[in-house]
Amino acid sequence: MSKIVLATDLGGTNLRMAAVSEAGDILFRTRSKTPATRSREEILELITELARECKNEVGSSGEIIAFGIAAPAVIDHDAGIILVAPNLPDLNGLAISEYLNRSVGCRVLLENDATAAAIGEHWKGASQGVSSSICLTMGTGVGGGLIIDGKPLRGIDGTAGEIGHICVEPFGVPCACGSNGCLEQYASATAVVRITEELIASGKQSSLTGMGGYSSHDVYNAGLAGDAVAQEVFSTVGFYLGVALGGLINVLNPEAIVIGGGASDGWDLFIDSTEAQIAKRAFHQPAQRVRIMRAKLGDDAGILGVAKLAFAD
Repeated sequence: MSKIVLATDLGGTNLRMAAVSEAGDILFRTRSKTPATRSREEILELITELARECKNEVGSSGEIIAFGIAAPAVIDHDAGIILVAPNLPDLNGLAISEYLNRSVGCRVLLENDATAAAIGEHWKGASQGVSSSICLTMGTGVGGGLIIDGKPLRGIDGTAGEIGHICVEPFGVPCACGSNGCLEQYASATAVVRITEELIASGKQSSLTGMGGYSSHDVYNAGLAGDAVAQEVFSTVGFYLGVALGGLINVLNPEAIVIGGGASDGWDLFIDSTEAQIAKRAFHQPAQRVRIMRAKLGDDAGILGVAKLAFAD
C-alpha cells in the first residue's frame, strides 16, 4: 500500500491542507480561512476537521503514516511545541503535536513555516540538486529557511533562519520583535505599503496619491506602469534585501538563494538593486557563484516541505 502524509500550512490568514504522496504529488487539497478569533481551540478544531476531510477523500488509496504542520512560529521541533507565534499568540506554548496526535490519530511533526518552505523548494522546487541554499519568504513579514549540506539548519534553540530579523538599519523602524531596523520592516508586503505612504506624505507625486487602502501589489502595478514613487519603493526594498543577503553570503557561502512569498511578485522592480548591493558587500567569489532564483512552488512549498520531513523521519 502506498504511503501518504497529511500536511498543513498554518497561516495567520489561511489554513491550507493536503494529502501528499511519497513522490511529492498532491492527491487532494483543501483550505479555509484561519478563524478570525485566532483562538487555539478554534484553530485546533479547524485543523482536525480539515484532516478528517483529507482522510475521507483519500480513503483506502494509501496508508496515512504521519501529519505534518508548518507553523509561522518559533518552535521546539523535537518536542512538537509552538514556543512563540507572533501572528497567532494564543498558540504560544501549545504542545500541538501531542494534541493532534490524539485528535487526528497519527504521528505528528512540527516545523517552522519558512524552514518547511526551504525543504519543499529543495525537494521539488527551485533549489533541487543544490546542497546549500537560503530560502527567503517575503510576505506580511520576512521569513527564512536554511539548507546546509542537504539538511535544514534549525539551531540549538530552533531560531536559525530568522532572516527577517537581521538588523539592516540600526536606528530604523521599530519591529514587533523588540528590535529596530529589522529586514522585514523594509522588505515585506507591509513595508512596501508603509514606505509608499511615507514617500507620498513627504510630497512626492504618485498615481497612488489619494487612493486609500492600496496593497503591495497595487504599488507593484504602479511601478510597472512607470510610477516613480512605486519604483523608488521597490528599489529601497531591493537595497535592504541586498544588504542582508550580502552578509548571509559571506557567512554561509550558499550555492543558491531562493526568494518567494507574495511580495516577491515585485521581483522585476527590486532584483537589480538587490544584486547591486550583493556585488558591493559580499566577497567576490561567493557573490559571483551564488544563484539568486525565484521560488517555484508558491503556496505548496511549506506543505511539501513538512511532507518530505515526515517521509524521511
